[in-house]
Parts: sequence; C-alpha cells; structure tokens
Amino acid sequence: MSITVFGGEKGGTGKTTLATNIASMLAMEGKDVLLLDTDRQGTASFWATVREEDEVEPRVSCVQKFGKGLAAQVQDLAERYDEIIIDAGGRDSLELRYALGVADQVYIPVQPFQFDIWTIRQMDTLVEMAKTFNEALVANIVLNRVSTNPVVREDRDTREFILQENFENLGLTNSMVYDRIAFRKAARDGISVMEYRRDKKAINEMNGLYEEIYGD
Repeated sequence: MSITVFGGEKGGTGKTTLATNIASMLAMEGKDVLLLDTDRQGTASFWATVREEDEVEPRVSCVQKFGKGLAAQVQDLAERYDEIIIDAGGRDSLELRYALGVADQVYIPVQPFQFDIWTIRQMDTLVEMAKTFNEALVANIVLNRVSTNPVVREDRDTREFILQENFENLGLTNSMVYDRIAFRKAARDGISVMEYRRDKKAINEMNGLYEEIYGD
C-alpha cells in the first residue's frame, strides 16, 4: 500500500488529469483504490461522479477531505484501501502540507514554461519542510502538458534547468506527458486514456509514468 500525492504550487498544470488516470489504471490492475480530492474546486470528484453515474467499471472510490484533520483521516483510510491517490490543490494550502506529511511519494506536474519553473523552488522548500517529520517522502517533478510541436524546445530547456539546479529534495521522472486532446475527452466521460483507447501515444505516456511510480 502506498499514498501518492499529485500536487504543486501552481494550478492548471494537469495534476487532476494525472491523478485520475493513475487511479483508474490502479483499479484496472485490480487494486482497491481511493481517489482523495483535497482540492476545493472538486474536479477529481466531478470526474468520479461522472464515472459512477455512467456505471464505468472498475469502480474508483472518491471522497473529498479538507482542513486540519486531513492527515489523521488519510492514515485511517490507508488501512482500508490498497492504494490512495491524493489530488491536492494547486497552491500552498493546508491540504497540500498535510498530505505531504503522510504521503510515501509526491509527483509535481510542471508545464515547461517559465512561470511554472519558478514554482519548483517553492516546492523544494515545502518538501524539505515535510521531510522533517516524514523522512521517507520521495518527491519527483513530472513534465506535463508538454507541447507536441517538435519545433518547441521548452521541454528540453526545462529538463536542463531542473538538472542543472540539482534540487536537494526533488527528482525528475524520465517520463513526460504531452498535451493531447485525448486526455480532455477521456476526462469528460469519467474515464482514463487507457479506457478511451483512441490515442496510443497518450496511453504509452501514462504507462511510462505508471511504471516509474509503481514498477519494481
């Protein structure tokens, strides 16, 4: 069992897309997975509601939790599920900080644009603080919503920047996830791109990230 957080300092980076897809993939593997929505916008909860109303199988349980009791609630829920995926808000919130305090791993989606890059230093600091009482926490950046235009070099520039900075508390996944319409179409129907089945590249990207998170 593990507790995995998708979160960061900036909204709009695609954390809910990654969280819902990974939760669905775990369920497809036969895991009893809980999607925990701690973002007050409730996008992950909406996705789960659509999935439930359309009777999509396998089922993905989803609850919303906020506030100071979050850490204790997560630890309690961890006894009942095989895996917990936390969709944390895109800002420095109480929910994000409490989630980092109990998580095994956090994945921080970053779009390869300068304004997203600036938030990485803030996340490095937050993870450092969380490690003072959660020493085993592992944190990795995921380049997400990467441009599919081969002329655009922002993803390579961002990767070079991250590696050169040599952040003390943050790693960088080998996998990248591109900005593909398949993710939006799948989300609309409460499913993952694996279940949508119409974009092999999106499927391969999510498989790559899944293997980095849960592979041996």
